[in-house]
Amino acid sequence: MSTAYPFARPLYVMAKPAGPLCNLRCQYCYYLEKQHLSERQQGGMSDKLLEHYIRDYIQLQQTPDVLFTWHGGEPMLKPLCFYKQAVRLQQYYGRGKRISNSIQTNGLLLTPEWCQFLHDEGWLVGISIDGTQEQHDAYRRDIQGNGTWQKVVDSIKMLNDYGVEWNAMATANHFNAKDPLAFYRFFRDELHCKFLQISPVVERIREHTDGRHLAQLFDENCPIAPFSIRPEEWGHFMCDIFDEWVRHDVGEVFVQLFDATLAGWMGVEPGTCVYAEECGHAAVMEHNGDVYSCDHFVFPQYKLGNIREHGLPQMLYGTKQSRFSRLKREALPRQCRQCEWLKACHGECPRLRFLHTADGEPGLNYLCAGYRIFFQHVAPYMDFMRKELLAGRPASGVMQIF
Repeated sequence: MSTAYPFARPLYVMAKPAGPLCNLRCQYCYYLEKQHLSERQQGGMSDKLLEHYIRDYIQLQQTPDVLFTWHGGEPMLKPLCFYKQAVRLQQYYGRGKRISNSIQTNGLLLTPEWCQFLHDEGWLVGISIDGTQEQHDAYRRDIQGNGTWQKVVDSIKMLNDYGVEWNAMATANHFNAKDPLAFYRFFRDELHCKFLQISPVVERIREHTDGRHLAQLFDENCPIAPFSIRPEEWGHFMCDIFDEWVRHDVGEVFVQLFDATLAGWMGVEPGTCVYAEECGHAAVMEHNGDVYSCDHFVFPQYKLGNIREHGLPQMLYGTKQSRFSRLKREALPRQCRQCEWLKACHGECPRLRFLHTADGEPGLNYLCAGYRIFFQHVAPYMDFMRKELLAGRPASGVMQIF
């Protein structure tokens, strides 16, 4: 079974056909307010731009495998006929290539027709859900302010009924961090989820004249948003989940952070840009063709160009993006470069590096204290699993030892 975030591709652009538009109003969402920054285009991505993107994206790939990821906002605000046309164009331009698709959705717009299409075309679905009903509905509400958990659970059941492959995309926030075991056991025991990505929610508040209220990386003296998970909360949250997982679920449930940490122990690429030594090989394209360095850096200063005016190789392999990629490694403060856990963390995502080190050097990740708690806790288990894998044995043997 594959995952929804295979970033280790030579050329990867995540498309946002509906832009930042969404049918939810999640309190912690970092992307909804991007509509203040981008050109509003009625109806989202045009059919002409869709063909331009698919043609160029396929032709420029240097490998036989081509991955398309449809993201948002909520990509299903574009009608199903848009994606059927995308498949036809992929088939037309993709002769000789193995093409796969994934789509990230909140699940509210799934229908039997959608599910039949996803099954027939073999699409992978990443579906957003934040745990139990109480945990999910705390922040993930619709435009009317109503909770959405039941609708999402019903959509997951529909995906199962149609045999559609799906992964869970969850956030860890200040609310659900209070009960990590209820969170994890819900995914394992009630949803029977096999692949789980948990993203920590961290935002800062800064009011802008254009209506935005979240801070950018270079903004200083900004208070942490109340829904954000705190560093120690993040560390203990993941430790508690790990303890449950390592005793019962190794080889059965795949949690992205645990897989990435083991990859760091093995000295191999982690499979996600967050924990890689460098980033910048996973760009995003907005509904109007604007291409940005990263999903979390959709700001004017990180715009690489527009696909209608510049070629994808020119933008993704150009000086600006290369500098962005290297900066993750080159801007690490000395405290990080000397840290025993550098192999597993690599400073995490640059968007969260707004703290100063004990020596006053800028660039320390806000969640550093939490990661130190986590890596210290899991180190003996990672050491054991690394030895097992190097000996040609499955990592699941750890469940019989500890």
